[in-house]
Amino acid sequence: MKKYDVLIIGLGCAGYTAAIYSARYMLSTFLVGAVEGGLGITAAEVGNWPGNIDITGPDLMENFRKHATSFSEVTHKNAWVKKIEKTADGFQMLLDDGETVEGKTLIFAMGSNKRHLGIPGEERLSGKGVTYCATCDAFFYKGKDVAVIGGGDSAVEGAAIAAQVAKKVYLIHRRKDFRAEPYWVEKVKAKENVVFVLENNITEVLGEQKVSGVKLAKPFEGSDTINVDGVFIEVGADPATALAESLGCTVDTKGYLSVDAAMRTNVAGVFGAGDITSGSNYFAQFVTAAGEGAIASNSAFNYVQAGR
Repeated sequence: MKKYDVLIIGLGCAGYTAAIYSARYMLSTFLVGAVEGGLGITAAEVGNWPGNIDITGPDLMENFRKHATSFSEVTHKNAWVKKIEKTADGFQMLLDDGETVEGKTLIFAMGSNKRHLGIPGEERLSGKGVTYCATCDAFFYKGKDVAVIGGGDSAVEGAAIAAQVAKKVYLIHRRKDFRAEPYWVEKVKAKENVVFVLENNITEVLGEQKVSGVKLAKPFEGSDTINVDGVFIEVGADPATALAESLGCTVDTKGYLSVDAAMRTNVAGVFGAGDITSGSNYFAQFVTAAGEGAIASNSAFNYVQAGR
């Protein structure tokens, strides 16, 4: 069995960047993940990636993928990592297809998972009108009424995108003010078919075979229900740390993988990068994920060099 210098888990911005840097360090690299592009592919518009004034998330992630896989040092695979174990001189991971891969170092770059509300009707109607990516699925609701839940970047951006195709968009947020970038707030406020339902939240998704509406925590315009055909839940994401924790890596009080300035975890030879970590002041951006991916690979290189 071939043993790689570095194993990278995650096919998003951080993982791709880590692979690019590790390849340029001439490290044999195994890059694996379940979803090409990660959450980066859900960004309909990326206006803050230096050098690209206007590019979509899917296009940017495809550029990253092509770059990372252009190196002969990188072995790339689409798969779930089921298990990771520490070995005498490195790490071993088991993939969902039964393949076992070994490496001297390991970089966790799995990003985060979309957060659910945990309310009645949500799970039952998932895929039947309930979705967790407005920018991905808005097209399917052309001419219909939809609700977007949340007040951060993904929710406000999603509402602006949905408003381009939907008849009416209800943007439901539990607070009075939005946490999203002012750019997106102003953009969504300019949409005449967006209705703001503020200081409110949904307590149930209504419908039998498909979504028919949402129930509100308190009445809006005289009713505690709103009739919609789709519900986009955009209330943030949680770091995907389960595999890292199974290996003994510590997480902070917010649940993020604890790393130092070199992206090192508390486990020797294990590093983190991107939205999964406590680095970059929890600022989940393409540029911060890429920066952490580069640092993690530099640290992995130094670790491998010290052991040679």
